[in-house]
Amino acid sequence: MPTRTAAQLREEAARKYDAFLATCPARQLLDRISDKWVTLILSALADGPLRYSDLSRRIAGVSQKMLTQTLRSLERDGLLSRSVTPSVPVRVDYELTTLGETLMPLIASIKGWAETHMTEVNAARSRYDDVSASA
Repeated sequence: MPTRTAAQLREEAARKYDAFLATCPARQLLDRISDKWVTLILSALADGPLRYSDLSRRIAGVSQKMLTQTLRSLERDGLLSRSVTPSVPVRVDYELTTLGETLMPLIASIKGWAETHMTEVNAARSRYDDVSASA
């Protein structure tokens, strides 16, 4: 087996994580973090831990099933942690992990961009719809 240089090893590793390739694991991660519920859950947890019921109230429109599935997938990916406190009723808290916190500047920027530019996006949609309707 030929010996490879460190540069060759880095290049090989980089090719393994090319999100443009359908089989790339990074693509799966991009799919996950681009989900609307993921973005909203991570944003809600940015200020500190929250209970399941607090998350459910904070994120309008999320079903119990979607919230549970999304929380489990984020825990599996190492972006948040779940802690159970035995009490009556049982208390379950969710919080960002260190890895999840590294994602927050990006999530906050995207959320802020969407909130700032929604008027412009709505105007562009209206123009598009008007042109499409008359064509």
